[in-house]
Amino acid sequence: MGTGPATGRRGTVLLVNPNTNAKTTEMMTELATAELTPQGLDVVGLTAAAGPAMIIDPGSLAESAAHVRTAVLDYLAGQTGGDVVAVIVAAIGDPGREQLSKELAIPVVGIGQASIHAASRSNRSFGMATSTPLLAGSLAKLVATHGKSEWFAGVRLTPSEPLVLAADPEQQYQELAAAVRESSETDGAGAVIIAGGPLSATARRLAESSRAEIIQPVPSACGLVLEILG
Repeated sequence: MGTGPATGRRGTVLLVNPNTNAKTTEMMTELATAELTPQGLDVVGLTAAAGPAMIIDPGSLAESAAHVRTAVLDYLAGQTGGDVVAVIVAAIGDPGREQLSKELAIPVVGIGQASIHAASRSNRSFGMATSTPLLAGSLAKLVATHGKSEWFAGVRLTPSEPLVLAADPEQQYQELAAAVRESSETDGAGAVIIAGGPLSATARRLAESSRAEIIQPVPSACGLVLEILG
């Protein structure tokens, strides 16, 4: 992904951040642009207009689904040029993805869905590393939704809370690296998903430095978009 020549594809992919943090949207949009622009696709980042700055529990995850839907439908209603060919929901719990998939005639891909798809290829054992303990149950449910529970090695958590780590990128990296090692060495995971859109920059860093195979959510979603568009 992101290194091949441009194809005959043309169009725009919407990346919608269910969190209200515009800096997170910018970070994830840059990652998606690096993957999709060489393939002839533009990326537009959208930020939810309401809801939490960071989704850290099942309540905020459920609440954000409506904000995702509003952001996408409002953009499409006001669109004046450039065909939108796909949507990426850029939160690991994929809020609003299923509803939008039913309403739109274009692919709607979630970064959680895509990460699970990538991590479980060839029935490989996989785990997750994340900083949001209250979402561990939701992540396991998402794995089950995609029929991959048999190969799921579980969730490994950082000791510090997500908002603490969001303010300290180096500590975030160190604690997630430890969670990755536990998932790989103790749980036997053949691949480890860094489970969180706001963790995307750290996921990229871990992919460059970890012995374990790191599944990065945003690039995984871009790969699935390209696979679906063909």
